[in-house]
Amino acid sequence: MVQPPSPSERVLPGFGNLHSTEAVAGALPIGRNSPQRVAHGLYAEQFSATAFTAPRNENYRSWLYRMRPTAAHARFQPHQQESLLRSGPFAERAPSPNRLRWNPLPLPGEPVDFVDGLVTYAGNGDVATGVGCGIHLYAANRSMVDRAFFSADGELLIVPQAGSLRLVTEMGVLTVAPLQIALVPRGIRFRVELVDGPVRGYVCENYGSLFRLPDLGPIGSNGLANPRDFEAPVAAFEDVERPCEIVQKFQGRLWTTTLPHSPFDVVAWHGNVAPYRYDLSRFNTINTVSYDHPDPSIFTVLTSPSDTPGTANLDFVIFPPRWMVAEDTFRPPWFHRNVMSEFMALIHGEYDAKAGGFAPGGASLHNCMSGHGPDVASHDKAVAATLAPVRIDGTMAFMFESRYPIAATAWAMDTDLLQDDYDDCWTGFRKAQLPATHGDS
Repeated sequence: MVQPPSPSERVLPGFGNLHSTEAVAGALPIGRNSPQRVAHGLYAEQFSATAFTAPRNENYRSWLYRMRPTAAHARFQPHQQESLLRSGPFAERAPSPNRLRWNPLPLPGEPVDFVDGLVTYAGNGDVATGVGCGIHLYAANRSMVDRAFFSADGELLIVPQAGSLRLVTEMGVLTVAPLQIALVPRGIRFRVELVDGPVRGYVCENYGSLFRLPDLGPIGSNGLANPRDFEAPVAAFEDVERPCEIVQKFQGRLWTTTLPHSPFDVVAWHGNVAPYRYDLSRFNTINTVSYDHPDPSIFTVLTSPSDTPGTANLDFVIFPPRWMVAEDTFRPPWFHRNVMSEFMALIHGEYDAKAGGFAPGGASLHNCMSGHGPDVASHDKAVAATLAPVRIDGTMAFMFESRYPIAATAWAMDTDLLQDDYDDCWTGFRKAQLPATHGDS
């Protein structure tokens, strides 16, 4: 087992901070990154999440001091096991302009771990050109044992919906529960252990520029997700001489090799790229105190910018508990059509724009310029409501939003989980009654 951080999984706070951590005293070099002889015979290895020449404020790298270099491995071979994991370009089917919604992904009946339980629902862009994302769900009922996984295609944003995960990574250990998120950098190996039974959740694989905190602009210096609330792991390693399968995702396909030892042998590390977790309940929601429902962009936790300022390759947006106080205002999200495409899901509770059919563990997809908004029951309830201050509580919905159209996979279009009657929730709106004197047009 990994030598556990003490006490109780200590963490290093701060988003993008330059952290330093060692599990054995003296393992971390001082004053240089790659000395001639690293303490204890460790190997110095740089891990780069960006190009060497990226500007300093966008340059992410860490130095790892490990028991063996990661270069020591046998050839990777194509993974023979069937998998529903996919990557762009998403050309299995023509992208659909129709609004789509899925029932919750069921938990498996047979033993399935995190890697084998990944199913790709949708995505866009191209891993080879570093644009877009893949959107996956997972359902698993057993821990990964003598097995590790990493994606060479993109960083992995993990959003648990049911059950807690213990992420054993090269750089330390993080436990992540529903209402928390975790991000595993591209290329970092990790193992998923189940803490309290079967698990289900969502994974967004970001092929584009690294997730960062959005600019605050007129909001000022505080608000939304605070940098201090992001937590990276302290160094923790395991010294295990037992075969371990390494599964990597490369250009959309799975490859595998076997090491004669555990890959989690990093004794110390320092730098500004590492796995991290964030508690969504700490999000400082900014909302109107006068009138009109604010744009959903005000709820952005993380953003992956594109080459067009203000137009994201990918945004991670949440809809957390909050007060609604707007005067003379239709308070749920308004009807709209959008240049951005939206993949939306629910962690728990109910979403205030959908009275039914949108369930925790399920998902919906509204592509670019598709008209959407509250269903009939939610609309009628909001129009008739007495506008006193109301606390929206006991809910957490979120959205992966992208400037590029999102294509559903063939599996997602053919599965019985797809709701054939989704469009019906917008059927039955009463026609507006104009004054009799308005004339003919």
